[in-house]
Amino acid sequence: MKKIELYLLVLITFITLTAVSLAQNAPTVGMRPDTVYVGADGKYEAPPDTALVQFNIAAQEPELKDAYARAQRAAEQIRAALRDNGLDPKEAEIGSYQVHPVYDYRNPKRKLIGYRVDSAISIKVKDFSKVGALAARFAEMDVTENQSIGYMLEATEAAKTKAVEDAFNKAKSNALTVARAGGRTLGELSYASVDTFEQVSIMRGPGPMMSMKASAEAPPPTEGFSPQKVTVTAHVNALFSLK
Repeated sequence: MKKIELYLLVLITFITLTAVSLAQNAPTVGMRPDTVYVGADGKYEAPPDTALVQFNIAAQEPELKDAYARAQRAAEQIRAALRDNGLDPKEAEIGSYQVHPVYDYRNPKRKLIGYRVDSAISIKVKDFSKVGALAARFAEMDVTENQSIGYMLEATEAAKTKAVEDAFNKAKSNALTVARAGGRTLGELSYASVDTFEQVSIMRGPGPMMSMKASAEAPPPTEGFSPQKVTVTAHVNALFSLK
């Protein structure tokens, strides 16, 4: 057998095996007579059930032991603030912890001027009425920075169900329109597939809510506003019979 014929035989075999593999992985639903296949997107906007308070502790001192001590005092103040607002300090999470030297780069010899201890902390709060007082306490500390508040939805199942219902109703409405336009009657549902999508990113609330010290008695600047709703989306594909 010539080399070119052998090459063509190998190429045809590869294409055949690839087609078989793709066919095995493809959806099992095929177009059948007297059916209509439709797809639609749906959504549901749910109120958030969790506030995420995030901030950094940044303690800098000329000596490393003093930077550690200052960060430890700040951590104890944070634990006290959480307890005073009915929250368990164990629920606070540390996202990062860093210790690094600080240099004066204006000096040609890059002079060491101190040490900095950084840690990123977050706490989930279910009772939104506690968020303002908690943020005010954190803002009063001289070692906290980059404070922000976001809102999220953790219990998503009910919202997913609503989004799927919305998507299916739209898909069925489209199928009814096609059936009427063709002089047919819509029959039973014979197949459906569902995909749901949650809003992954956390919605920022007031951002750095209080960048300077605030009175605990003063209402937060977001007083009277509602947190932004979380959108859950769904896509439904459906196959209906036609009569």
